Amino acid sequence: MPAAIVLVNTEIGAESQVMEALSQIEGVKEIHVVYGMYDIVVKAEADSHESLRELVINKIRRIPQVRGTTTMIIIESKII
Repeated sequence: MPAAIVLVNTEIGAESQVMEALSQIEGVKEIHVVYGMYDIVVKAEADSHESLRELVINKIRRIPQVRGTTTMIIIESKII
């Protein structure tokens, strides 16, 4: 199953609103508010790479308070 880590920048002070909007998107599996260069880290999964692309472009990036994203497609994982 294709998955990605999406690094999200939000408008200042909009982290909670964006987190709530992200929690309503099917395929979003984890949401973490973080300090540093990005405001939120999201783990997303989909049935296909095309569906994953649509999730990021047409759902995550279209949240009004999202200013930008950086997407990293996961190619291998190990949960410890």
